[in-house]
Amino acid sequence: MGDIKLLGAFCTQIRRDILRMVHGVQSGHPGGSLGCTEFLSVLFQKFLKHDPSHFSMNAEGEDVFILSNGHISPLYYSVLARTGYFPISELATFRKINSRLQGHPATEEGLPGIRVATGSLGQGLSVAIGMALSKKMKGSDKLVYTLQGDGEMQEGQIWEAVMFAGAKGVDNLIATIDVNRQQIDGSTDDVLPLGSLRDKMEAFGWATVEVPQGNRLASVIEGLEQAVSKVHRGKPICILLHTEMGHGVDFMTGTHKWHGAAPNDEQLKNALLQNEQTLGDY
Repeated sequence: MGDIKLLGAFCTQIRRDILRMVHGVQSGHPGGSLGCTEFLSVLFQKFLKHDPSHFSMNAEGEDVFILSNGHISPLYYSVLARTGYFPISELATFRKINSRLQGHPATEEGLPGIRVATGSLGQGLSVAIGMALSKKMKGSDKLVYTLQGDGEMQEGQIWEAVMFAGAKGVDNLIATIDVNRQQIDGSTDDVLPLGSLRDKMEAFGWATVEVPQGNRLASVIEGLEQAVSKVHRGKPICILLHTEMGHGVDFMTGTHKWHGAAPNDEQLKNALLQNEQTLGDY
């Protein structure tokens, strides 16, 4: 229980960071960032085998995480900073001129934690497969994790990558899909229905894990434990993470309207009151 409480406090602080970062420049993507807070917090705090104090691009001897839906960079940057990759104070530079914290993760600025530029949707899974195959060729037992949005699953390149990973048994890969059923123009059902992602992934030779409550820490932990138990068994693994876009802020929850919109001053104050300060400020 103590571990859950600490993770809960961590998530609260991450949400406060996200809200302040996006408000500070009146630009960014709070909806998906808030919705995936529990997942990325648990991954970095409990599961990912990594060393923030000795970041290297080749990631030898470490697990790798690739954020394919790079527009939720506020979440990624906050988790990286509060896990020790770079100073927390740098979060205040988000999306500003000459900042290392670009709107989408980029490598040119040399920000620790970022190994590939992402956010051109559909490409992250392909990159992750290459990294996973590289680790297998080197005899490493370390894993590669990815996160995709469900709207991103409408991209053709995704399905080429899914087919390849299943056919080649890339079994050191855990790909998570954020199933919030929202994208920039509306619900995924209205824009381009995805059908059963579980049936599709399994048809391509993947093992799947359902996380029905992706904003509940215990559910996320259980899902990641199940996924890790399936690695090195001949199949890539897919986690279907069911979340709420905008989770934790009542007026942002469950609507595509906060996919890429920033709160005004009054909305920020309201949102921060819903996420009480727990771990300090930047």
